Amino acid sequence: MTSHPYSFNGLGTHLGNLALLSPAQTRSISAENPTGAKGAGGRATEGTGAVVGRELGQGWKISPSIDIGGHETVTLADIEGPGCLQHLWLTVHPSWWRRLVLRMYWDDEDTPSVETPLGDFFANGWCERANVASMPIAVNPAGGFNSYWQMPFRQRARITIENLVGDVCQGFYYQATYALSWVPDDAAYFHAQWRRSAPLGRGEVHTLLDGVSGQGHYVGTYLAWQANNNGWWGEGEIKFHLDGDEWPTICGTGTEDYFGGAWNFEQPQGQYGVYSTPWLGLHQVIQPDGLYRMNQRFGMYRWHVPDPIRFSSDLRVTIQALGWGSERDGEGRYLPLRDDIASTAFWYQSEPHAPFPGLGGVDHLEVV
Repeated sequence: MTSHPYSFNGLGTHLGNLALLSPAQTRSISAENPTGAKGAGGRATEGTGAVVGRELGQGWKISPSIDIGGHETVTLADIEGPGCLQHLWLTVHPSWWRRLVLRMYWDDEDTPSVETPLGDFFANGWCERANVASMPIAVNPAGGFNSYWQMPFRQRARITIENLVGDVCQGFYYQATYALSWVPDDAAYFHAQWRRSAPLGRGEVHTLLDGVSGQGHYVGTYLAWQANNNGWWGEGEIKFHLDGDEWPTICGTGTEDYFGGAWNFEQPQGQYGVYSTPWLGLHQVIQPDGLYRMNQRFGMYRWHVPDPIRFSSDLRVTIQALGWGSERDGEGRYLPLRDDIASTAFWYQSEPHAPFPGLGGVDHLEVV
C-alpha cells in the first residue's frame, strides 16, 4: 500500500478513531451545490426557492430542491475519486417511493451496483412513512431518509434517480456528503439489489440474491411483506448458499427469528410488537381497516454489521413463505403461502459484479 503521512485516511470513523487527524477533505452535494466543489454552495440565483426568496436574493435558499420530469433520469452526484460516500439524506412525498429508482455506479462501470426503488433502500417500501432507528439507516419524522452505509470508490461515484412515470416529481430534496481520501486496497464496493415476488408461487421460495460472483460479505436485508392468508405467516427459513453450496451453509429457524424476534412477534398478546433497534427490527405493521385495506403488510430489517456473512466466490440467498395451518388429528401443519414479498439485499464485494436481473416496469414496483 502507498505510504502516506497520516496513518488514518478519515474513512470508517467511529468513537475509537474520531480524534485522529487525516488528509480527508469533506465535500457535500445538494441542489445548492450540485458539483460539491469547494466554495460553490449557496450561489444559485435560480431554483425551486427563487420565488419565495425573491426579496432576499442569492445565498438565501434559492435552490433547496429539484423537480424530476416525467420519465427523466437525473444525476444527483458525479464525484471524482478516490473517496467514500458517508451520508445520504433525502426526502420526497411517499407517493414517489416506488416510482423513483435509485442507482449507484462505481468507477465508470456499465451496470449499477445499487438498483432499488427509492423507498425500499431506506426500509420504507410500502409508501407509508415508518420511522427507523437503526445505525446504517435512519428514517425520521416526517419521511427524512438517511443512509450511513459506507460506500468507497476509487475513480468515480455516480448516483442517479429515474422517474418511472410521466408525471413530474416536485420537491425532491437531497444531500450527499462524502470524503475525498485514499481508499485501502482491500476495500470492497457497496451493492444493493431489489426483487419482488407478487405473489410468490405456491411451494416456491423467494430469492433475495442469486448469481453473485466474487469475494465479499452480505450486510443487510429489508423485506416488505404482504400476507395473503389468514393465520401466522412467518414460519419460513432464510437460507444462505455460500461458495458452491447445493444445500445452505446458514439456515435460519423462522422469519421472525432471523429479524431478532420470537414467537410470532406477538407482544402483548393478540398484537404485533413493533420495534426498531440498531441492527434489526419489525418497524412497520399496516393493519386492514375493515373496508378497502384487505391484507396485513409488514416492514422488517436486519443489518449484518456486527456479523457479516462472508463468501469467497458466490452467494445465493432465499427465504420461504411458510404459514401455520389448521390442525389435523390434534396437530398443526406447515402451509406454503403465496404472499407478496419484496426484498432489498445489501452486500459488499470485489468488482466486477454480475449484471442485475432488472426491476421490471412500474406496474411491478407500485403498491396497490
